[in-house]
Amino acid sequence: MTTKRLLATAIAMGSALAIAAPAMADDGLGNYRDRFEPLPHFPPIPAANSLTPEKVELGNMLFFEPRISSSGVISCATCHNPALGWADRIPRATGHDGQIGERNTPTVLNSGFLGSQFWDGREPDLEGQALGPIEADVEMAMDLDSALERLNEFDLYQKKFAEAFPDDADPINADNLAQALASFQRTLNTPNSPFDRYLRGDLDALTQQEKDGMVAFVDTGCIACHRGPALTDSMFHAIQVPGSTDVGRFEVTGDEADMYRFRTPTLRNVGVTYPYMNNGATETLEEAVAIMGQEMLGREYDDATIADITAFLHTLTGEMPDFEVPALP
Repeated sequence: MTTKRLLATAIAMGSALAIAAPAMADDGLGNYRDRFEPLPHFPPIPAANSLTPEKVELGNMLFFEPRISSSGVISCATCHNPALGWADRIPRATGHDGQIGERNTPTVLNSGFLGSQFWDGREPDLEGQALGPIEADVEMAMDLDSALERLNEFDLYQKKFAEAFPDDADPINADNLAQALASFQRTLNTPNSPFDRYLRGDLDALTQQEKDGMVAFVDTGCIACHRGPALTDSMFHAIQVPGSTDVGRFEVTGDEADMYRFRTPTLRNVGVTYPYMNNGATETLEEAVAIMGQEMLGREYDDATIADITAFLHTLTGEMPDFEVPALP
């Protein structure tokens, strides 16, 4: 599906969803359903970076472009692999010169719905996040000026930047690089999961165990932090993850109150974005559920409750985004 068709389809589907739905059948769980929101097809679009097909197409190319890394072999897609839930499924990412990062790679799926970026929230939006991995010594290890010079060597990139940013006399610049990457990432959303279909009225979209898991998720307090369409409050909470000495948001603010605080991760597609926690040391979703019950809620879940909540979390896996692996110059 082309980028233009993707955007047109999403707009049309969004309009269709705005039509009043028929009265929903009752499975007795309406009070629980009302605590959740289905995932829209697109996140909020900032006024300073309108979403256009030209920006998305350019961002798609840049996301897979390894020549904006020092080695020429690492791209955004290296750690955010579409085949692996747009993450990497290893505890901590391997970057430039085989270096191992300090934290687990979060998925970029639905990242436009988050209130801040990175585990410690050091960037407020996708535009701010986009350039960090390019410059990070442990990731792509490329200074921005050199990355822009490389892109400027290709006639195709000169053409694509000019099309995406027609009002700029010199469009290959850092701000436009960030805007293009952010625009592409805002299209990487996963609506229409079984849980979304359930929330919109298909009461058979979930099994009884999955519904029991939803009830346990609400009744035991998980929803206090995992709420909203992306199942995250985008706030920062202290947690002592087993095996981790990471001080979290404290590194950003220097405030002792932020020691060991991390941004609440989205639970969307959590069934396919393992391993878990900021250090990636938790291998299974069942183990993650048990840890979160103990550390955040002070609860010792029994095996049945863990199984029910885990079953519910798997219903949050949505339809993977339609995209094209680009032909690079």
